[in-house]
Amino acid sequence: MTLRIAVIGAGASGIAAAARMRAAGHETTVFEKAARLGGTWRENRYPGVACDIPSHLYRYSFAPNPDWTTEYAGGAEILAYLDRAAEALGVAGLIRCGEEVRRAELQGRRWRLTTTTGDAGAFDMVIAAMGVLHKPVLPAIPGRERFAGPAFHSARWPEGLALDGLRVGVIGTGSSATQIVSAAAEGAARIDLFQRTPQWIFSVPNRPIAEAKRAAFAAEPERMRNLYDLLGEAMNGRFAAALVGRNPEALAEIEANCRANLARVRDPDLRARLTPDYAVGCKRLVISDRFYDAIQRPNARLVTDPIAGIEPEGVRTAGGALHALDVLVFATGFDTFNFHRPTTVLGRGGRDLDAEWAVSSRALRSVAVPGFPNFFFVGGPNSPIGNFSFLMTAEAQVGFIEGLAALIEDGGTPRLVAPREEATQAWNARLEAAMPATVWAAGGCSSWYFDRSGKVASWPWTYEDFTASLARPNPAEFEIA
Repeated sequence: MTLRIAVIGAGASGIAAAARMRAAGHETTVFEKAARLGGTWRENRYPGVACDIPSHLYRYSFAPNPDWTTEYAGGAEILAYLDRAAEALGVAGLIRCGEEVRRAELQGRRWRLTTTTGDAGAFDMVIAAMGVLHKPVLPAIPGRERFAGPAFHSARWPEGLALDGLRVGVIGTGSSATQIVSAAAEGAARIDLFQRTPQWIFSVPNRPIAEAKRAAFAAEPERMRNLYDLLGEAMNGRFAAALVGRNPEALAEIEANCRANLARVRDPDLRARLTPDYAVGCKRLVISDRFYDAIQRPNARLVTDPIAGIEPEGVRTAGGALHALDVLVFATGFDTFNFHRPTTVLGRGGRDLDAEWAVSSRALRSVAVPGFPNFFFVGGPNSPIGNFSFLMTAEAQVGFIEGLAALIEDGGTPRLVAPREEATQAWNARLEAAMPATVWAAGGCSSWYFDRSGKVASWPWTYEDFTASLARPNPAEFEIA
């Protein structure tokens, strides 16, 4: 039986979902709010934007790329890769750009979708692949709208804006902020980094990949497969396992790297202000071998006085100093628990998913929600987001969803498949019981891993546990009607 499937979002996870559903023979439509595909790599185009996962691991297992030019790919190169993959996998022609899904309502046995252009029709199954890093968060600073020059979130970088010769202010200290400062410090007249909380920074050189090596990858694809497996073991078996309390030796090595990197800061006062007071890994690690050099340049300043307000001329700090600026960048992160919003999702009996998740989001195995049959998530609640490769995460979840699609189509009429409430409660109880052993819960920091209720909402076990949990759906966990 052919199912009619809607995929919401044409970022990396949406492309993976559409490719898998299309290959399984289902009629698939992808709805994308923007004018082109790409997700976070379309949105983020600031100077220095790059992935913090090795290039040869940050790709689809079924679409190897011999042409990565650096060990950690830049944003433009990743976006070009997604373009090529979507074309090669037959997904590009399935995407309806400029159509944001505003409402999804279960009507009888099918989901009726409404987009910004009107009624989009009925579907047997919906896959929400909207991503978690696409809805910018701006800080509640008095006078934020008063700044006279360009002021914007890092994910809304104005086309063509260059920072050479300008006085630049960057608010935030996560990956985006450190990448912007590292890329812009040399050319800017001055760059002020406004820091509320320092970050642990793991140093890895981003070396170019020689042309001869790229040619060898193209000629012998098995080399890429072997490297993919090797990097997966390094990232998941050691790095990621360390964060969930399963590899203390690896966590000690990560901490040693971060402290050695920090020791490169020569000035004792600056080094002290850049030193976090929480455990390594408690926040998502920043990956950079350039930031500490950049922040030590004569034209760079680390500002740790609290911000009192923003004025037309710049940022005023609590001590009364005015930091005069030409450009102000808010590198202040995203609403990572946005999931389906602003889409209204109405399930069985009119249940509103926004109300269900008003305080804390929950799902069975990160993918499915009681009361919302045939509506599934890629990157849903408690997905691995702690220095994992999200493309690997997405592939595992899409494989599980394909198994759910098989349950839906097992008969003459598409069936309704939703997780049982008791199975979902038991699953989430296990998650909560395991979370205290993770560095996110025990590390003494606040971070975007905490949801609105104050619970850590990441994955508390190893990546191997994650893939095992999604090996195949257990029909006993689901209501099938």
